Amino acid sequence: MKVSLTKGQSVSLKKSANDLSKVTIGLGWDVAETFKMVEHVVERKKAGLGGLLGGTEKIVESVRVEDVYDLDVCAFLCGPEGKVALGRDPNGNETLVGGDVIFFNSMAHSSGQIVLTGDNRTGAGDGDDEQIEANLNDLPEHYSKIVFLVQIYKGIANQQNFGQVKNAYIRAVDGNGQEMARFDLSGGAGFENCRSLLFAELLREQGGWKFAAIGQPSPLDSFVEWLKQYR
Repeated sequence: MKVSLTKGQSVSLKKSANDLSKVTIGLGWDVAETFKMVEHVVERKKAGLGGLLGGTEKIVESVRVEDVYDLDVCAFLCGPEGKVALGRDPNGNETLVGGDVIFFNSMAHSSGQIVLTGDNRTGAGDGDDEQIEANLNDLPEHYSKIVFLVQIYKGIANQQNFGQVKNAYIRAVDGNGQEMARFDLSGGAGFENCRSLLFAELLREQGGWKFAAIGQPSPLDSFVEWLKQYR
């Protein structure tokens, strides 16, 4: 049976009641229609005699264009002490790719049990905008928690925030297609300084996992800043 959660609530996902071999963490959102003025250069024929002789002039114009939001989902796989391990490049230096961070440049975990299925850059359409699939039954016991975050890519540079994001949700669906838990979070004035969000967590417990609704906002627009809390 589906459980709708509010911020701070959690629900147990028991193996006996749910198929946790393929859990889909689906996230969805809509963005309020927003526009901004953008300058661009156009060439026009010069007026008067210069125009008759084929001369042109460059003019800077302002045009109204739709403001497109690019929301990204990522996941941190945390060890027993809540820490996240990074990958290593050929020189032995730490890197985001190949470690315990799942994001648009590292979409599959080395265990093969966690996969980000794609990157939706607009949030358009019905249903989940992005999904992370997880085989919780076979995820190594070393991992005690999975943290799910959403960021607005280049939100600061583009002057974008979650105040314009509405109908945001995160849900957990089991291998039988049964929605086990859902957390709805609308935007609004309270999120006008928010560009990233710790949305929810999966926590390992005896006999299965627990899905917890967090909803912690941040003015930062990069999951890398969040990652510092898990190092």
